[in-house]
Amino acid sequence: MVTSLKANWLSNIRGDVLAGIVVALALIPEAIAFSIIAGVDPKVGLYASFCIAVIIAFVGGRPGMISAATGAMALLMVTLVKDHGLEYLLAATLLTGVLQIVAGYLKLGGLMRFVSRSVVTGFVNALAILIFMAQLPELTNVTWHVYAMTATGLGIIYLFPLLPKIGRLIPSPLVCIVVLTAVAMILGLDIRTVGDMGDLPDTLPIFLWPDVPLNLETLMIILPYSVGLAVVGLLESMMTATIVDDLTDTTSDRNRECRGQGIANIGSGLLGGMAGCAMIGQSIINVKSGGRTRLSTLTAGVFLLIMVLVLDQWLVQIPMAALVAVMIMVSIGTFSWGSIRDLKDHPLSTNIVMVVTVVVVVATHNLAFGVLAGVLLAALFFANKVGHYMAVTSEYEEDTDTRTYRVVGQVFFSSSEKFTESFDFKEALDKVVIDLSRAHFWDITAVAALDKAVIKFRREGAEVEVIGLNEASATIVDRFGVHDKPDAVDQLMGH
Repeated sequence: MVTSLKANWLSNIRGDVLAGIVVALALIPEAIAFSIIAGVDPKVGLYASFCIAVIIAFVGGRPGMISAATGAMALLMVTLVKDHGLEYLLAATLLTGVLQIVAGYLKLGGLMRFVSRSVVTGFVNALAILIFMAQLPELTNVTWHVYAMTATGLGIIYLFPLLPKIGRLIPSPLVCIVVLTAVAMILGLDIRTVGDMGDLPDTLPIFLWPDVPLNLETLMIILPYSVGLAVVGLLESMMTATIVDDLTDTTSDRNRECRGQGIANIGSGLLGGMAGCAMIGQSIINVKSGGRTRLSTLTAGVFLLIMVLVLDQWLVQIPMAALVAVMIMVSIGTFSWGSIRDLKDHPLSTNIVMVVTVVVVVATHNLAFGVLAGVLLAALFFANKVGHYMAVTSEYEEDTDTRTYRVVGQVFFSSSEKFTESFDFKEALDKVVIDLSRAHFWDITAVAALDKAVIKFRREGAEVEVIGLNEASATIVDRFGVHDKPDAVDQLMGH
């Protein structure tokens, strides 16, 4: 118990606290921006980010990962808020949490094993592009001061760590924010600040039960949105957990993370916040700034609320250029530059999956669509590739007028046609032996192909013997096969 407490909370106090402060600063403008996207008051996004970050610090399955209000989730809320209002959004947030908890207990977090590395790489690259694109509005139709401040911020971020001793003690993104804010205030620069994004809340969040009718009609309204929010939230959270696992060389409990995300969203909905999930950008900021344990996530949530309530007069003066510089650093650090170099070495199918994932995500601004496209494409390529690892050879015994076909490899929907075409049904034989001792049958398509082969040989007058089926293949053939059942020819050939 004590060892676990120390490992999860007290093993990296200075790094976690400093990283949490940097993340909290970066969360403020994003939470406000995501609230605007969803069509709700900025307080909804800020309360959500505070609640989710604090709760997930205790119940999440991935230490050091940051969860809060996100753009991917906000995009799914637009129509619901527009058509039905904030109360229905809060109700949908609660239902989203329930669905995610159910997903955790059903161990759906394990489905991440079906997401190939090329899909994860495409997801990361697309997210890096989206993060950079999200900064462009802050860099268009602005004065030269903004460009100078942004460039200076990037210089601080990348050069400050090179300073001896002090460069490793303080996260450079925090230095960037403090220095640029001081410069903007001293010089009185007329540039866009956090205060221009919207009003900050001035009170603690309070318990709110959604003011909606508790009936089937309400459920039918919010259910489609809640399902979408639950899927996208878990997908982005699992992807982010995978990336943070790689960055920190540690493992995470994905099913616990599913349950944790659900509990956090229920807490957010009850305190007037919108649904959220893990944030890859902020999680990378956290890790890059030295955050490793649950303390960094808790610090981010607590400091977010403290700064909003206590330091609001200072926060509103932070130039957006400083935060843009931090987010550009995040996009540069997020993008897998090695994937471009690997294009010439990796198989074409891998490259296609990665590129399609990037294109779909960037085109739709929906991470779920891109990942789904990548997973489906990867599955098709895999099935096609495995389908080629099947061969049929034959050997003729003249004494007994018997031909033995030996099947090697995997027989399933992708290779079943090749399996059938490997037999010569017109050859006049007394007996045909189909040796399956080195083959495996996976699905009913494969069983149907075997049925067709056996029945066609029998129709030509040959005696057919099937030998060598392993236990698993024999089970599926016995259950679904028809070649040894009455009227099999009529059933299969349609006569």
